[in-house]
Amino acid sequence: MEQLGYQQKNLVSAIGLKSRVSEILNRKRKLTLEMIRKLSIELSIPTDILVKEY
Repeated sequence: MEQLGYQQKNLVSAIGLKSRVSEILNRKRKLTLEMIRKLSIELSIPTDILVKEY
């Protein structure tokens, strides 16, 4: 996110609600398959990066 200059509000289109984005960034909720696909397209990054355990 930092490299692309993204903020939380920029991820709402791929993830959904702002509160859900916050939960994911704070590792309280995991990404769904649909979210992974959307983020991969929007951020132009491979899906395997988003699938790794954290």
